Amino acid sequence: MGPVNLFDIANKQADWLATRQKTVASNVANVNTPGYKARDVKDFAAILNNDTMAMAVTNSKHMDVTDNGMESHAMRPEDTIETTHSGNNVNLEEEMRKGGEIGQQMSLNTVIVKAFHRMMMATVKGGS
Repeated sequence: MGPVNLFDIANKQADWLATRQKTVASNVANVNTPGYKARDVKDFAAILNNDTMAMAVTNSKHMDVTDNGMESHAMRPEDTIETTHSGNNVNLEEEMRKGGEIGQQMSLNTVIVKAFHRMMMATVKGGS
């Protein structure tokens, strides 16, 4: 195992969080779309383990969220609460919970990077 670069890990997590935020926003935007299936991204641990993230598309017209190379996947049936008569399985309350969780994780990521940056600058400057 090579050296761990905290800035690289924080950057990967920020990319993952941005992708997850886009996926949740897409779910919310399609809450009333007949046949739309809610999606989410794999856990961040899968990114650190270099697992690939393949798209499971339910409709060829759905938006792609692959700007940074990470993709969303269809949620497992046990992750969804119910499917409406239109075939849509987006749970708005669950998506809002995820959105709040993403915001908290982004804030934590920023705080950790800032603290590490201050530590590095103090080391370079000789402390203060």
